[in-house]
Amino acid sequence: MEGLRRQKTGITSPVYGVKFSSGGGGSGWRNTLMKNTMNMREERIGRMRGGERAERGESRGDGKKRLGITSLEVYGVEDTERWFRREGEKLSRAEKRREEKRDNGDETHRIAPSPVVHVRGLCESVVEADLVEALEKFGNICYVMMMPFKRQALVEFEDVESADRCVACGSREAVYIAGQQAYFNYSTSKRITRPTNADDPNSGNKVLLLSIQNPLYPITTDVLYTVCNPIGNVLRIVIFKRNGIQAMVEYPYWKNRKLWSHCPLLPLPSNTRFKRSSHEVPDVVAYPLPQTSSYVGHSSSSVAMVSGLHPTKMNCTRIFNLFCLYGNIEKVKFMKSVPGTALVEMGDEYAVDRAITHLNSIKVFSKRLNVCVSKQHAVIPSQVFELEDGSSSYKDFAMTRNNRFTSAGQASKNIIQPPSCVLHFYNVPPSISEDDLQRLCTEQDVPGFIKFKVFDAKPSSKTISGLLEFDSKTHAVEVLTVLNHYQIRIPNGSNPYTLKLCFSTSSHL
Repeated sequence: MEGLRRQKTGITSPVYGVKFSSGGGGSGWRNTLMKNTMNMREERIGRMRGGERAERGESRGDGKKRLGITSLEVYGVEDTERWFRREGEKLSRAEKRREEKRDNGDETHRIAPSPVVHVRGLCESVVEADLVEALEKFGNICYVMMMPFKRQALVEFEDVESADRCVACGSREAVYIAGQQAYFNYSTSKRITRPTNADDPNSGNKVLLLSIQNPLYPITTDVLYTVCNPIGNVLRIVIFKRNGIQAMVEYPYWKNRKLWSHCPLLPLPSNTRFKRSSHEVPDVVAYPLPQTSSYVGHSSSSVAMVSGLHPTKMNCTRIFNLFCLYGNIEKVKFMKSVPGTALVEMGDEYAVDRAITHLNSIKVFSKRLNVCVSKQHAVIPSQVFELEDGSSSYKDFAMTRNNRFTSAGQASKNIIQPPSCVLHFYNVPPSISEDDLQRLCTEQDVPGFIKFKVFDAKPSSKTISGLLEFDSKTHAVEVLTVLNHYQIRIPNGSNPYTLKLCFSTSSHL
């Protein structure tokens, strides 16, 4: 073997003892070798025996030409055969794995049903109460764990069937949580890990997270102390604005859980749950504990004084459009001695409190409003004059149908919400389109919206509703001030439709 002539040109293959170079192309050398294994063996044996090649009448290069190889060097037939056998086994195993992966491809990505559901696509302001409110229709919820910086959450249902209903519904139709569509799948976990001793009824989180919706009166530490102190000694109370009004109440220990069984109680996450950027810090306000349980925080008058009004763009009607979101409006009067200032008589002191809480320091038509309690207890229609836009400086709204707190039932339907960049519109005729509303904004010289959404209405409904998103909160406030209660007339219609607007709980669409 060592005596055989070795050619130094060509490429060394993985086959032990074989050195070759292709006479043309060469890209299919492995296939050529596999197909002509027997011919190779005959050629090599012929070399070793010497004279057999001459007996067959072949020239020196005929065997190599049959293989498509111009130069060949042989070290050992046994090594070559072992290499082919080993490579064949590798190819067989790889092909088998590929077939198994093709057959079971769907199963490798399918997660087994679990009582824990993974929720994705949440908005930044969503809280545990929003998840419970949206998903409790599928079944009883045992636990919720938020992943706020990922905008995700884990929801543990009482049984797998409830989780099945949640995931199935989410795959068929859109499920909205806090005004934004969420996406659902089973979690790989069968149970959410609780904090230490969370399952011990004698221990647990000592902080309650309260979410207050549709408050008819101002929510202060006095009110919460009166409600929560009978359950146990309250240590601290924190009230903050987040998707409405929320508060945290801390107790020295957990006790009397059954007294709160009518509320969805969820353990409060770690402090990182409430981290906020520097420009949002003013929205979080901590109050000291009240010295008494009596409620004395409301205004002493039902008249609010509003200053910083635009001299040409604000009038009595537009003040009503903005302030009516927080209580009934009785009278509005501009003060002649103080330009840009008006008195607003509301239904009660609590309405004034709500207006001050949500409207003080907001910008309207590039002017910052200052809303405070007036020393007067009623608005007297004296010194009436004409404003710059030609309207009267005094107007009585006591009998208007656009007041939204005339009865307890009507008041309960109102969502007391601070100004936001999303407006909720309703009582609009079905024939009105997105272009019609955009054209209305242009005609009234107010900023146009950037996103539009219509809610699904019942077939028997005579009106539609939806959401409008604007570039900024200031733009939304200006549009509401001008277009709230705008009369929409349709061709061949007997009575106009009154467009009604309010601030939405959604931060964006």
